[in-house]
Amino acid sequence: MLIRAFDQHDLAPLTALTIDTCRPFYEDSFRPLVGETVFAVQHGNWRDDYRRQVAALHEPERHAYVAVAEAEDAIAGYVAWSVEPDRGKGEVTILAVSTRHRRHRVGTALCEHAFAQMRALGAEVVEIGTGGDRFHAPARALYEALGCTPVPLTVYFREL
Repeated sequence: MLIRAFDQHDLAPLTALTIDTCRPFYEDSFRPLVGETVFAVQHGNWRDDYRRQVAALHEPERHAYVAVAEAEDAIAGYVAWSVEPDRGKGEVTILAVSTRHRRHRVGTALCEHAFAQMRALGAEVVEIGTGGDRFHAPARALYEALGCTPVPLTVYFREL
């Protein structure tokens, strides 16, 4: 596996990977859980939201970076992170691994790469978040295996 810096030609495949990775959460988990009204207001345009977000992830002038993992001549995943050097804090924004490459330590390698880059830029701590639902259980297990401490957070939605 090769981990390399983001290149502009990666934008379309990373956007597609993000949408493919997150579709089961939005369509199979979140939507049935909260109902159509809350879904429509909160995440009804989630695909377009990711198209905009992924396009803005790599902005080194803002201390925001993306690294891409390649395996078997294909994109296996990517990690996006940002650093606030003055605060000594880094944050993983997105971690996405293709279905075919999951359970092959791609996520671990990408996180460790991002952590090393953050340390090099002056970060002393990293924040990485995920959902508390069943869909996000593999991400929680990964982050805990990397030594991250979970902090419980509960978000409520209600149709008015």
